[in-house]
Amino acid sequence: MDVIRDLPVPEDDAAPIASDSTLMRRVRDGELDQLAELFERHHRRLYQFFVRLIGDRGAAEDLVQEVFVRLIKYRHTWRSDAEFAPWLFALARNTGVDHFRARRRDGRRETALLPEPVEPGPHVVDRMEERERASLLRRALERLAPEKREVLLLARFGELRHDRIAAMIGISPGAVRVRLHRALKELRRVYGQMAEERAGRTRHEV
Repeated sequence: MDVIRDLPVPEDDAAPIASDSTLMRRVRDGELDQLAELFERHHRRLYQFFVRLIGDRGAAEDLVQEVFVRLIKYRHTWRSDAEFAPWLFALARNTGVDHFRARRRDGRRETALLPEPVEPGPHVVDRMEERERASLLRRALERLAPEKREVLLLARFGELRHDRIAAMIGISPGAVRVRLHRALKELRRVYGQMAEERAGRTRHEV
């Protein structure tokens, strides 16, 4: 028995986890199998971004797929010195813009968000209340003007700095800050109003 050979490998010797930039560089250079890991890391955040942007879960799933199709198509435009997430959400933002344009051409309206299903089990009342609040917030978000909703979502789900959002949508960083402030203020007002209306309906039903 070779004692040295049979010793367990310390965890510190495990291969380091590749960064998003490393994976994207490999994808850009033709290793398309690396796309699977990028999809796994980012598809949920993209999905939540699109759900809140357009209010349609089925379309949101399709748009996530479209973002990664575009990632492959435009992978040569990614620079190694650029951060991956802002570049990815620039693709997502453009994909969303194209979606709205297509729907306007077709004369269709965005569908309202449906409440999340409630899973059975303990503390179901608490979960129902939490999901109701989340549903109320989503509906309040829908009432914002598209440009305000977009800035909020890019800041929240894209985790983008004001200067990056500014470059993305073609306004100054100061204008982004103002738009974001106004959007948050309006969202709080709309949410509070809707919550009061809901409480009034509940009292009436009782």
